[in-house]
Amino acid sequence: MASRTILVTGDGSPLVAAATALHAAGQGRRTLLLAADDPHRTLDTVLGVRLTEQPAPYADGLTVARVDEQAAFRGALGELGGRLGPALDLIGATPLDPEELTPLPGTRQLALLRALRAADAHVLVVAAPHPAELIAALALPEQLDRYLARLLPEQRQAARALRPLLAAVAGVPMPADWLFEARTWAAAALAEARSVIEAPGTSVRLVVDAETHSPDELRRIRSGLALHGHRLDSVIVHRALPAMAVDSPDPWLAALAARQRERLAELAGHFDVPVLTCRQPEATLEGMAAELYGDGAQPVPRETPWRVEDRLAEDGLLVWHLALPGADRADLELVRRGDELVVGIGAYRRIVLLPSALRRCTVSGAGLADGVLSVRFAPDPALWPRGSGGDVR
Repeated sequence: MASRTILVTGDGSPLVAAATALHAAGQGRRTLLLAADDPHRTLDTVLGVRLTEQPAPYADGLTVARVDEQAAFRGALGELGGRLGPALDLIGATPLDPEELTPLPGTRQLALLRALRAADAHVLVVAAPHPAELIAALALPEQLDRYLARLLPEQRQAARALRPLLAAVAGVPMPADWLFEARTWAAAALAEARSVIEAPGTSVRLVVDAETHSPDELRRIRSGLALHGHRLDSVIVHRALPAMAVDSPDPWLAALAARQRERLAELAGHFDVPVLTCRQPEATLEGMAAELYGDGAQPVPRETPWRVEDRLAEDGLLVWHLALPGADRADLELVRRGDELVVGIGAYRRIVLLPSALRRCTVSGAGLADGVLSVRFAPDPALWPRGSGGDVR
């Protein structure tokens, strides 16, 4: 697993990903550049090589490769085929030959997760899918893990040794061994994927066009990333006009440059991460890397953990603060479901397990301010430990 994983997403991500990888390699870090969403092979054209699934050397310290969705799909089914064989035999199904297999919807996200797990480099730079698809892909392991726990909980696996007794005495149906084995394999694969996604060194780098970016769209992207716990380390604005363009004798060009400067200043004011600018013309990848990063290190994400504030002594409450920068009150959805909290922001939704102390509380209110959702919990007298005086504290 790479010690640093940078997922570059947005308009122009292949170019920026290539420049980022070159910079990382130039810093003496063994780097892998991975094309995960490049259907028209933009990176092939930029680098002048044909990328394949097998990493190939490109420059000192830099190897390049691409995610092969077809190969990943076949590989996953090959791993699973031996475990599903008994089930297919049971229903009389004929397995598909490798030549018959074509990727299904969702295969690209699974191929990306598989590639993240398998990467062998100090720094992994990924030309990632566009933000909405990237967020969905990174949320997939947590979602599948939850479904797996609900459909085939570990308690049932622990009861395998009791299956003959349960079947004979109580008539309780138990899944076959192949299903338990498949569950173990799937759980291990999901744990590996989550270890990469949730690692402190994994972050997202958002690329936007200097002229066409929409502040509202960027705000929603950022809140979607934050909802699923993804760290944004910087915003890169490319195709910006040179700073001297504001003094151009051409009134149209000067006005365009002035408008861009205002938009960039507004963008910097909305984000608390570095906003890096790559100005036209973008002559070479080396030039782009130098303009973006200079001789410095790569931007690193800032940790914004969700935390529980103890206000029992003052207000009789526990407050769960969820950092959701960019979230809008009008897009917010909040539902308590047993020991879980369903949080929705527009098109994005996440179901999170409550911290243990909050599971013994009831929700008494919530508020959104300065990009932080604060959910107030009041201890449930029926569940909360009582002090010597009998009060809930």
